[in-house]
Amino acid sequence: MTLHDKQKLHYGNTKGIVFLCCFRASAFFTQNVFLKIVGFPIRLSYRLFIQWILGIDIPDTTKIGNHFNLFHGFGVVVNEKTVIGDNVTIRQCTTIGNSTPFSGCPVIEDKVDIGANVVIIGNITIGENSTIGAGSVLTKNIPANSVVVGNPARVIKTKV
Repeated sequence: MTLHDKQKLHYGNTKGIVFLCCFRASAFFTQNVFLKIVGFPIRLSYRLFIQWILGIDIPDTTKIGNHFNLFHGFGVVVNEKTVIGDNVTIRQCTTIGNSTPFSGCPVIEDKVDIGANVVIIGNITIGENSTIGAGSVLTKNIPANSVVVGNPARVIKTKV
């Protein structure tokens, strides 16, 4: 992906760019105990600004791949054990996490587009190149190249 493609991807998405820069900076300081101590002020600033002021609850310990895109962001909640692949887009009011305390969390593979107000819970995998429609509730694995909608979510189309 060229720089021009990256600029087009984030055009007009100032909040998403601010979130991503703050997330990557704070996540750097989670790699080991020394960095956690040195980076404490940055991690605290991340929590205050991103989580409390902007209302984006994505811990800096969450594993997020390259070219992540967050539109609007308000009300997004992601469990720290969730794994998010490359080229994933998430929209506002989305919840991704475990269904019960200490249970497994979702794995979102590469090139997944998640609509607004989606709930993805449980130890499930969302296959790569999938699209999840707004308002969907996912509690079961989704195969790659799927278009998913509804509550409960169902595959309505397979991409070629």
